[in-house]
Amino acid sequence: MEALVADKEEITWYLACRVDDVPTDGGACVLINGHQIAIFHFARRGEWYATDNECPHRQQMALARGMIGSLGDEPKVACPFHKKTFSLRTGQCLNDDGYQIMTFPVKVTDGNVYIGVE
Repeated sequence: MEALVADKEEITWYLACRVDDVPTDGGACVLINGHQIAIFHFARRGEWYATDNECPHRQQMALARGMIGSLGDEPKVACPFHKKTFSLRTGQCLNDDGYQIMTFPVKVTDGNVYIGVE
């Protein structure tokens, strides 16, 4: 029997910034290939996340300035303008099923933060 292998898009890692460029328990914005990406250092959890910077609710580039926290065990960011909250893991809006944002893998190596883009 022949094994089937699903085609996977290859991830390209981009140097986004230095660790010190992102506030502890906060976010910052970087531009990668013309796309604004919000990077979050959730220090209380020891985790890093990256999402779209644009909140789809009102198309405002603001998520990097949002407040991060948790809903149960789910890490989230709240848009600073209208408080739509999004999962930092999946991008799903947690208080309105009509919205979702893209998420990106993050890796931290030697004090540098890298964002993976397919």
